[in-house]
Amino acid sequence: MFKPLLLAAALCCGMAHAANPLFAPLYTADPAVLVDRGRVYLFAGRDEAAPDGKDYVMHEWRVFSSCDLATWQDHGVPMRAKDFAWAKGRAWASDIVQRHGKYWLYTTVEHATVPGFAIGVAVSDSPTGPFKDARGTALVTNDMTTQTDIAWDDIDPGVFVDDDGQAYLYWGNTVLKVAKLKANMTGLDGPVTAVPVANFVEAPYLHKRGGTYYLSYSQHWPEETAYMTGPTPLGPWTPQGVVMSRNLKTKTIHQAFFDFNGRSYVAYHNAELPGGGEYRRSVALEEVTYRPDGSMVFVHQTAAGPRPNPSPGCKP
Repeated sequence: MFKPLLLAAALCCGMAHAANPLFAPLYTADPAVLVDRGRVYLFAGRDEAAPDGKDYVMHEWRVFSSCDLATWQDHGVPMRAKDFAWAKGRAWASDIVQRHGKYWLYTTVEHATVPGFAIGVAVSDSPTGPFKDARGTALVTNDMTTQTDIAWDDIDPGVFVDDDGQAYLYWGNTVLKVAKLKANMTGLDGPVTAVPVANFVEAPYLHKRGGTYYLSYSQHWPEETAYMTGPTPLGPWTPQGVVMSRNLKTKTIHQAFFDFNGRSYVAYHNAELPGGGEYRRSVALEEVTYRPDGSMVFVHQTAAGPRPNPSPGCKP
């Protein structure tokens, strides 16, 4: 069993020193990570369900930052689901990227007038927000994709900007979908393509190491984290197997891989804070290692988390 080693808790705009899971006493889920100017920014949805809750209760995203992955600053709430005027609510998974000197947050919300879940895009001049709707309308709505008849197949956006400047959006539940983004980051640049992936459930995420693209995702139910590799952001993809096992107290897991100060990491969630469970999850971090052939070594969840990795010149 995980035993969080918490020295100081952060409720808002404070400092916390913690092992896994992070950010107690808040319950957080669906991490997204941005490394910018020597600092790690971690975005997460806040789980607000009651201890006996039977559904996800999520109204806002939170953002935390660190210079060393050991001491975290809570920057509060950069955006709420209903900051999209067209949204009914539901602050589900998000992803963050920097481009054109601005910060772009792609989010999952429930649409107020188009049945089902949708993807919105918000923009800010700062990674800590505030973020505002960049379009005034949803980027993706449930009626735009017809691969399934479920209402939640347009969730879990993952955004990636390649070295040539082309941006890509990955998303989906049951069916993995991908589309290019326009240079303005607020529109799709071409058709939506379904990617055939055996046992795919949700949480697609693309990262690049050297000349290899790594497309990770959640498979099966309860979920485990698997990944594929390819020579381009669009494949062709070679399955590489499971890199993290399922959780014990929640069926979801949701990963984000990133590099920081010469080391590699994965953010994910479990439910190991006291009082945690299916709808009261908690973000955690682990270090990731790669074999000489580029494959990832299986990642075990730990209570200690990664070693501190101070960033020179970064001020806590």
